Amino acid sequence: MISRELIRAVPKSDLHAHLDGSLRVSTLIELAREQGVELPSYEEQGLCERVFKASYANLAEYLLGFRYTCAVLRTPEALERVACEMAEDAVASGVRYLEVRFAPQLLVETGDGCVRAFQAVAAGLGRAAAAHGRAAAAAGDGDIPFEWAIICCALRNFGRGMGTYYDRLLDVLPGMRHKEVLAVASQEAVRAAVAARERHGIPVTGFDLAGEEAGYPAGQHVAAYEEAHRHFMRKTVHAGEAYGPESIYEAIARCHAERIGHGTFLFAPERIQDPQIADRVAFADQLAEYIATMRVTIEVCPTSNLQTIPELGQEMRNHPVARMLGYGMAVAVGTDNTLVSHTDLNRELALVSDACGLDLPGFKRLVLAGFKGAFYPGRYAEKRAFVRRAAERFERVVEQAAATARGGGGPCVS
Repeated sequence: MISRELIRAVPKSDLHAHLDGSLRVSTLIELAREQGVELPSYEEQGLCERVFKASYANLAEYLLGFRYTCAVLRTPEALERVACEMAEDAVASGVRYLEVRFAPQLLVETGDGCVRAFQAVAAGLGRAAAAHGRAAAAAGDGDIPFEWAIICCALRNFGRGMGTYYDRLLDVLPGMRHKEVLAVASQEAVRAAVAARERHGIPVTGFDLAGEEAGYPAGQHVAAYEEAHRHFMRKTVHAGEAYGPESIYEAIARCHAERIGHGTFLFAPERIQDPQIADRVAFADQLAEYIATMRVTIEVCPTSNLQTIPELGQEMRNHPVARMLGYGMAVAVGTDNTLVSHTDLNRELALVSDACGLDLPGFKRLVLAGFKGAFYPGRYAEKRAFVRRAAERFERVVEQAAATARGGGGPCVS
């Protein structure tokens, strides 16, 4: 077992973290009061009992809280504050690389508004990074810098009342089929992300597709992913979270996905529905081998998976992460939503390391897989140098823990 002290101490990365699911409860309440947003309770305990629970009946209940968090994130000031606090909380838990993803179209009206939203989030993340840099320099303990990037999310599906942008789009495109409207929205999201990166220098490095998966295939958003591909934007897709291996295959084959969000039903051939796939077991196995061979990173978020996927029975022993690692896949552990799931990265890594019985070398591979799979905003040589610094810092922390253990402070690994 990897000790909790060591997990907290080593440098970590979080590649799957949603801005609108990672507010501090106190900040949500304060912003709601300031903006006149109605909440079920204005007390932290009451809000957690009614909305942000320890466990949820299903994904639909899990998603209910986002109506409140998105409602308070419609101003640049709120976005900057929440992004800064999200990064501060990540830094405090030992995260040294964070990718923050959010869907700007849920919060603002236009393409220009999306760019301003990216600017506000970048300002907040930059503030937190600068503060960590100052603290690390003052401490002089060889800590590595805190780096970050932004991922733009589009939605697989939306309807009226989800945001003024979507309401406007449905009004101006009344004759189009719903899937065509979805495609337009995702293409506009990509264009805003590219504009933020190329015209304003904001590190929006990746594009994602999130939201209701069953019935809304990623293939409906191929044009957006082709646009992202043409502009050399990195690509991830929520897939296999509520659907089977076909969804993951489509994300890779049609959307150029370099990472897969969740991928929980990768090893579920019984969920394959395409009648042209004769041997479903072989298909799932070949897909898993392809993912491992091509180093397609799987972004695993254990707590949220246990909360939203009834088939797992809220038991980590039922989670496929051990099987993923057994295939040799690159697995990056993420938080998904620290508020909605009441978690942080240390808790997520502990769940995986315990469930998989990882030894120290296995734990190191797991931690470094996140840094290696990052959609890092710098050049490749800079990313390699950053990964190397993270690995060196990991080893120093292990050596320090071992020295403490020899001095009577207790073992770091048992």
